[in-house]
Amino acid sequence: MRALDLPSEPEEPGRAERPAEGGTDRGRVRETPDPDERGRVYEAMRAHVSVDTGGAAEPARRPDGADRRSYWDEVPRFLDMWADHEKRWPERQHATEPGCPADPAGSYRSRGGLELNPARHAETVEAISRMRKAEPAISADIQTIAKENTYGGWLEGFDRRIKGDDRLKEKIAAQVAAESDKASSVILQKIPDAVRFTLCFEPASYTQGYYDIKARLEDRGHEVYQSANYWADSEYKGINTRWATQEGQRFEVQFHTPESFHAKQYVTHIAYERLRDPQIADEERRDLEDFQREVSSHIRTPNSAADIPDFKKEGF
Repeated sequence: MRALDLPSEPEEPGRAERPAEGGTDRGRVRETPDPDERGRVYEAMRAHVSVDTGGAAEPARRPDGADRRSYWDEVPRFLDMWADHEKRWPERQHATEPGCPADPAGSYRSRGGLELNPARHAETVEAISRMRKAEPAISADIQTIAKENTYGGWLEGFDRRIKGDDRLKEKIAAQVAAESDKASSVILQKIPDAVRFTLCFEPASYTQGYYDIKARLEDRGHEVYQSANYWADSEYKGINTRWATQEGQRFEVQFHTPESFHAKQYVTHIAYERLRDPQIADEERRDLEDFQREVSSHIRTPNSAADIPDFKKEGF
């Protein structure tokens, strides 16, 4: 899999180069919902599908009735596959790292042991507060663009558009260890998915919708500095783009179809989280990758979507 963002997981550099034809997708990484969303995502995954009726519950948009034995028909089977995987590979319980007794008051320590001293922690809290003040203007632009686009696109997961404070502190703490001379505000500003959005289009209008949204964002003064196309990927489908406002705040916009969004958010999410664990057994890793490939193989690729070029601006 290719990488747009994973931390434990480096935030930068960006994803690996596209593998040569006939190569493997291993080592490619992309951003998924944070670990603290695990329970909500799992429950939502089950809520979106009625196994008793053998069909998928209604997502935000649903293919028409002519679509048979496609992704939606296979979802109950995917959930059964995942349940079987969890029986064979029970999740390991990771001990929560207690705070160090020697930590001074006002400091921060993540569960993984990343630290911010009191001064740096206070600076980070202030930086997050400023970012949250900048977010509404970006969100307003995205909401307006979603309403005005001419290809039927809609927003998904808008209520999860900002990462939680603890996750942001953890990311900043990880980067501080490598760039101690950088202010927390500078580090935070460069976290590409501190603010993130997802736009969905039906397959028939996906490619036109991508270019329409891109043009509308640029018309509002936002600059795209990376676009990563995963439609040829065997384990994940979609396009992830990274943007910067005129003030320098970065944000992410993902482009999905109803199928690719549902697969990412409600079917393969927990599998992907497990793949992030460097201690995972090789046999389970292969099983998880096979599962993601099976799910992704049933997602329709919109016409010409795989031809949308990758892009990365120098200096980002």
